[in-house]
Amino acid sequence: MKYASALLGGLIFSAGLASAEPVTVDNCDSTLTFDKVPERLVVHDINMSEMAFALGLQDKMVGVTGISGWYKTSPEFDTKRGDIPELAPKYPSVENLVAASADTFFAGWYYGMRPGGEVTPETLEPQGIKTLILSESCVHQHKAEKAATMDLLYSDVLRLGKVFGKEAEALKLVDGWKDQLAGIREKVGDASGTRVFLFDSGDDKPFTAGKYAIVNAMIEAAGGVNVTADMETSWGRSSWEAVAATNPEFLILLDYQNGTGAEGLLEWLKEHPAMSQTDAVKNGRFVPLRYEELTPGPANITAIEKIAKTMNPDQFQ
Repeated sequence: MKYASALLGGLIFSAGLASAEPVTVDNCDSTLTFDKVPERLVVHDINMSEMAFALGLQDKMVGVTGISGWYKTSPEFDTKRGDIPELAPKYPSVENLVAASADTFFAGWYYGMRPGGEVTPETLEPQGIKTLILSESCVHQHKAEKAATMDLLYSDVLRLGKVFGKEAEALKLVDGWKDQLAGIREKVGDASGTRVFLFDSGDDKPFTAGKYAIVNAMIEAAGGVNVTADMETSWGRSSWEAVAATNPEFLILLDYQNGTGAEGLLEWLKEHPAMSQTDAVKNGRFVPLRYEELTPGPANITAIEKIAKTMNPDQFQ
């Protein structure tokens, strides 16, 4: 009887393996096929790591890259990361990934990879490592046809869910985020159209977000208008004259924990001949946001709420 049960269990297990089908997902202008669920995932950057954590993929992760070289992490992030090692503080090498026996690398263009650089999907493929590319970054290889939308975040989480057998969890996350944003839009109501400028860094020329950065979609979701939305890039440099001419009414200041922080950026703007005359700077209207809140990841949703509440406090009483 025990033998029969064992035989039946083995048949069921074998049938499960036989019925398992390869999973194919979009990957920029191409597709990527996984014959089985990856077991040795390496994730670049804090924002993409938070996507993986949101789906509970820590047991599949053998490393992270590109975190301590730029950012200070929160206690929450450190708790979720646990003992997952950091393989490289900034951009990884092929050797870093091979040494970890990675089978999958979740990264993006200028998020762990550079066009023509050492680590690319083409250099990793011969090592048996598949590269899942961050959707927002695809614009660096193939010109986008439309401005960024929140679908950049949703599609990446749904892709991860499909690849790792967490489709139900991913769909639940995305549906919840959509409900949250619908509630924010309802509260903002007619109080929309505020002109918003994001200041990351730069003295001679401001480094900011263009039409293909997810921040552009976040500003719209919060009821604002990105004054640099005409820039045909995700992140890039504008000119102070062009920004000041739009007379922004509200600022998003990148709160680098390793730098002067948002307050330091505001003080710098107050001393700038042109920017000091804009409504946003004169009235001190700004919200500080961290890097992981402004790059594709779960933190985008609470960041949108922060922008909306700070920009239109009367709507959120």
